[in-house]
Amino acid sequence: MTDSERMTSLQEVEDFAVQNGSYYAEQFARIQGKTGYTWTWNTMAALFGPLWGAARGIWGFFWIFLVLELFALVQIGRGLWGELGAEQLVRYERLMANIARREQQAAELVAAGDAEGAQAKLDIADNLRAVADNALVAAEAASGKALTILLTGLVLVVLIKIAEGTYANYAYEAQYLRFRSGKNVQAGIRRSTIIFGTVGMIAIWPLTLIRFTVAKPDEMVAGLTGGLLGEKLTITTFPVGKEYFALLAKKGDNGFDWLAINFGDVFDGVSAAIRQVLDWLELLLIQTPWPVVMFVTVVMALRLAGPRVAIFTAASLAYLAFMGLWELAMITVALIGAGAFLCVLFGIPLGIWFGKSRRAYAFAEPVLDFMQTMPAFVYLIPIIAFFGTGKPPGVLATIIFAMPPVIRLTALGMRGVPESTKEAAIAFGCSPRQLLFNVELPLALPSIMTGINQTILMALSMVVIASLIGAEGLGALILEALQYAAKGQGLLGGLAILFCAMVIDRIAQGVYRQKVGGR
Repeated sequence: MTDSERMTSLQEVEDFAVQNGSYYAEQFARIQGKTGYTWTWNTMAALFGPLWGAARGIWGFFWIFLVLELFALVQIGRGLWGELGAEQLVRYERLMANIARREQQAAELVAAGDAEGAQAKLDIADNLRAVADNALVAAEAASGKALTILLTGLVLVVLIKIAEGTYANYAYEAQYLRFRSGKNVQAGIRRSTIIFGTVGMIAIWPLTLIRFTVAKPDEMVAGLTGGLLGEKLTITTFPVGKEYFALLAKKGDNGFDWLAINFGDVFDGVSAAIRQVLDWLELLLIQTPWPVVMFVTVVMALRLAGPRVAIFTAASLAYLAFMGLWELAMITVALIGAGAFLCVLFGIPLGIWFGKSRRAYAFAEPVLDFMQTMPAFVYLIPIIAFFGTGKPPGVLATIIFAMPPVIRLTALGMRGVPESTKEAAIAFGCSPRQLLFNVELPLALPSIMTGINQTILMALSMVVIASLIGAEGLGALILEALQYAAKGQGLLGGLAILFCAMVIDRIAQGVYRQKVGGR
């Protein structure tokens, strides 16, 4: 590096650091001029710790050492004023009061001439006295650890201060490199960040120290704040009771009841439509002789996915047939088929819309997150309220849980179509309809097929849960095994669900591979 370049670099560091710029220029030069670790010391960081990190805008440094220093201070507080044996002493006093009460009862029984009853009371008192002595010994042992805990806290403070002083310049040099790369990074010291860091320390440290070092923190805080904190607003437990929870729960019940009463015809219509689809699928899969269904399925697997998948499909269906699980498996496949069909029917158009409109996707994303992250059992509550129990509600629960993947991956595939390809197609005279069906959907097909595959597998995962509301099939078999701890039955039923999932997955993957290979 030439003298001119070195001067430029030093000037950049000084412009970045502002306060004590020459010091940081020298330290950064030492760090950057040697491979490996270089000893460097920052006295201000060691003295002020997290507050120094806040002043310089190094928030990672601030939060890490804020927590570490708080931990050390808690140990010091426990050693200095913490009532280490307080719980055991309270237990000792409670036991001694109980002993005194037993002895009083024994004296009364002696006076009444019941020597046997008095002796029983005295025996109980003797047993309690042994427990009380152990509690007193434990309290004294805990109190004796105060000095050790205090020294541990002091050692931790020293070690943390050394870590702050030696690490600070490295952390600040990393921030300087981000500053040089053009990122929006704080330069110099700002009063606003000092205020924020101070407020953060005041908000976190005092109450935490009191909580972990004082035997009755709420009483102490109440005395310091005139009852505002500790009494009206406790710090050990959340102050609001369950009355608000009960009130909102009642409002929710009333809301569900109102919807069920006023829109009952709509819900009945949805259930009837789903039942029609299920009846048609069950007629096709169950009423048709099982060898015919098996033959058609194996031929379909052979044509769409190849001989290996066909052999696996034949073996899986043979397992279902010879284990006597064919009808239950076909009911399960009908439930999955109805749910997956409706997911694809509504999910792909929604995914296309969200892929083309970022504003629409921004509104839909929280809803999709809710659908995927809410526990599946929670879906059963409103579904039972609106649709009752049985197979159609099971299909609806499956739709809510399994639809987000096909929507998300369809939208992802649509957004992944290169803009240059779409512009070229439009330049050659493609209409919006031709652009969608001849350009965008074919290019987005891998992502769409992955979404369909994930939707099918997630629908299978709802089989057991849907059985809780009366959906039949293999899920009911597993539920029965859970209720009666029938381990063999549960294992065989689980294998049946596994084989159904693998057959559907392998056929779907084979279709996709053939489409890709054909191109």
